Amino acid sequence: MTFSRTTAAIAAVVLTFGLTACSSSGSVNETPTTAVSSEAEPANTDLATLVPPPAGATETKGPHQIDNGGIHLYYQVDGSPKDVMAAFRDALAEHGWEMTTITSGGGDHGGGATYTGTHGDAYGVFDGGGFQTTTHVDVCVWPTKPADPDCDRDDE
Repeated sequence: MTFSRTTAAIAAVVLTFGLTACSSSGSVNETPTTAVSSEAEPANTDLATLVPPPAGATETKGPHQIDNGGIHLYYQVDGSPKDVMAAFRDALAEHGWEMTTITSGGGDHGGGATYTGTHGDAYGVFDGGGFQTTTHVDVCVWPTKPADPDCDRDDE
């Protein structure tokens, strides 16, 4: 039986790829690879759907990814901080959040509030404040409560 050079070259390529595909992957020196998954965004989008925008929002930023698989949302809202945050707390409760007030205060010209809440396993921090008729609201939501639920405002 005779083989042409082309046949021999094809056989060598097939054999090389076949052996590479069948080689053991249990080597101690292998470095695990981390695949970048497009599934991270839908998870964040799912978290964002748990948060109704505050009534009167004139500007929205996010969702932006944060540590521990969470998201950060920012809203600028027309209205006094006291009224905006009270209405936002009610809207969150209507959307299934079990809310806890961490702090709230202020009057007609300024103030704010910070709430935490759970929605199933999801955990959220809702922080807002401002002066006169402008309120800034930061929202951080995680799939589960992180060890340090810091709702950082770096990306405003």
